[in-house]
Amino acid sequence: MAPWCPAESTKPVLVGIFGAILGGFAVSALFFLLSFSSLTAPTLPFPALTTTTNLSAPSTPAQPETMYNLPIWKAPPRGSRMPSPRAFRLTRDMVRARARDGVIVVTFGNYAFMDFVLTWVHHLTGLGLDNLLVGAMDTKLLRELYLRGVPVFDMGSRMATEDAGWGSPTFHKMGREKVLLINELLPFGYELLMCDTDMVWLKNPLPYLARYPDADLLTSSDQVIPTVTDDSLEDWRQVSGAYNIGIFHWRPTEPAKRLAKDWKDLVLSDDKIWDQNAFNDLVHKDFGQPVQGEELVYSYDGKLKLGVLPASIFCSGHTYFVQGMYQQLRLEPYAVHTTFQYAGTEGKRHRLREAMLFFDQPPYYDSPGGFLSFKPNIPKQLLLDGAHTIESHFQLVNYQMKQIRTALAMASLLKRTLVMPPLWCRLDRMWFGHPGVMEGTLTRQPFLCPMDHVFEGG
Repeated sequence: MAPWCPAESTKPVLVGIFGAILGGFAVSALFFLLSFSSLTAPTLPFPALTTTTNLSAPSTPAQPETMYNLPIWKAPPRGSRMPSPRAFRLTRDMVRARARDGVIVVTFGNYAFMDFVLTWVHHLTGLGLDNLLVGAMDTKLLRELYLRGVPVFDMGSRMATEDAGWGSPTFHKMGREKVLLINELLPFGYELLMCDTDMVWLKNPLPYLARYPDADLLTSSDQVIPTVTDDSLEDWRQVSGAYNIGIFHWRPTEPAKRLAKDWKDLVLSDDKIWDQNAFNDLVHKDFGQPVQGEELVYSYDGKLKLGVLPASIFCSGHTYFVQGMYQQLRLEPYAVHTTFQYAGTEGKRHRLREAMLFFDQPPYYDSPGGFLSFKPNIPKQLLLDGAHTIESHFQLVNYQMKQIRTALAMASLLKRTLVMPPLWCRLDRMWFGHPGVMEGTLTRQPFLCPMDHVFEGG
């Protein structure tokens, strides 16, 4: 028998239903009247009310959503069809839809670097920036980014989806593709902040870049010795490290366009030329005349105005992970680029993970057997006593490795994942001879060193 209730208890329900019907008629009538109150009223649904300081200002009609201007991370409707390849071509309209205040931020990569791309986007959107585009070098990355709501375009590179090791022919091909992309973007007339995927943004860089409106080009560098102690541009006279093209800001000026074209012609003339070396060679062709104010320098053709971003806050892998230069100078870092490391792509991932900067997906933290961690016990004399020599360095490192070996054995028996402890080093690691730490740097001894200073990647 079906459940029942007394008839008296249904009266409030009927009254409520009747009231809801009358309320619906009232709302519909109000909406009908409002729809005719202005001939210019948009046919889109009313937006949510927001606070404004000038209620009398004319409102801007809402723009219809397209795949170019959708909010980042807003995935397409489930079951919808993939747009045609034509829709992913890089166009001026696409850049216009995404640019803000005349600036577009761009990176690129293939499927092997998708987690780096997502990390890059995650940091920018976390800073409130959405004026970004990602160039996909293969169709697999294109599809995956589109389905995740990341603004993506097809570079037409038809590149393999595997990792391109540093110095490989594929690595050099990726470099040439970047140069071609810069040449494609600059004629659109927008400022271009071009980034490699193995870097992350920690602070909105656009106000900093706007401090130097006369600069045609602002570039990062491999400088490891500070030339300034505040947040001003490096003193270009003292910069000895190569200019690094993993982070640089282009304005669409004629000197910048000429440099980009000459750079393209040079890298296309010989597929063995490294794009960064070619860039440095061109920039130093006519170099050394200071621009008024002296923070910028005339370079390339004697007309291009160049500035060097400070390595203390537009950090390399050395100034951030080894020296901690920004901490010692009491500055806020804008970016970190995972250079100066020794374990390939895995080393780059781990550097960012150690710094809690990598955007790992939840499965990474889902170890079936759980985790094992431990606190190393290091005698004071190994860490602090005596001179910093090769012998004292290896004594310290070997002592830690023995503890890690024991922990790995325990984790294996318990079927758990070992959480690696911080590592201490007395000496720096470089691919060339050095006296322990590079003279002039802010490297302290001993120092917490990245894991790839001790262990090889694989």
